[in-house]
Amino acid sequence: MTLTHLFDVETLPVGPWRNGGGDTREIACEGSAGPDGGSADFGWRASIATIAADGPFSPFPGVDRTITLLAGEGVHLIADGAGTAGAAALDHRLDHPAVPFAFSGDHALRARLLGDGGPVLVLNIMTRRGRWTADVRRVDAPVPLPAGHAGVLYLLSGRGTNTGPGPALRPGRGRWWTSGAADHAAPLEPGSVALWADIRPV
Repeated sequence: MTLTHLFDVETLPVGPWRNGGGDTREIACEGSAGPDGGSADFGWRASIATIAADGPFSPFPGVDRTITLLAGEGVHLIADGAGTAGAAALDHRLDHPAVPFAFSGDHALRARLLGDGGPVLVLNIMTRRGRWTADVRRVDAPVPLPAGHAGVLYLLSGRGTNTGPGPALRPGRGRWWTSGAADHAAPLEPGSVALWADIRPV
C-alpha cells in the first residue's frame, strides 16, 4: 500500500515571500526548493500560497505551474511576454474556486488582487519540465493512484477516509505521496470534493 503523508494547512510552516507580497506553506518537495522555491534542484513542489498584495510573481525558468483558487475573490495574472525563454503574453483572471490554471513558470508575471483587494489562497503545484509533469483536477469520488506517480490530495468539502496514520481528512487537510499503487485509491468519502494533483515522471 502506498505510504501517504497527512498535512493540515493550519499547521504547515509559513515562509514570507522575498518581495513581501505574500507567504508560502510548503506541503511537499521532491528535491531542494530553497527560498521561495527558487532552487534549480527540486523536481516537483506543492504548496499553499497566500497572495496578500498586488505585485510581481517570481519567474521559474524551466518549470511548469498550476495554481488553483481556494479562498478569496481571486487574482488577475498578467505577463507582457518579456519573461525568460521567449514566453508569450498571458492575461488570466483566476476568479473561480477549484478551477486549476496551468501556465509556464518562464513568465514574469504581475498579480492584481480582484474585488476588494483582500488576500487570496491558492494551491500551487510546480514541476521541473522534462522530469515531471502534473495534471490537477477537481474530483468528487475516489480515484486510482497510478503506479510510479506522486501526488497531492487537498480536501475542499466533505470528509476523507483514514487510510494512514493520523486523523481522517476534513476541509483544509490533505495527503501527499511520492509513489502510487494501481490497487490503491485516493481516500474520499461519497459526496466529498477535493483537488487531486497527479504528478508523474516524464
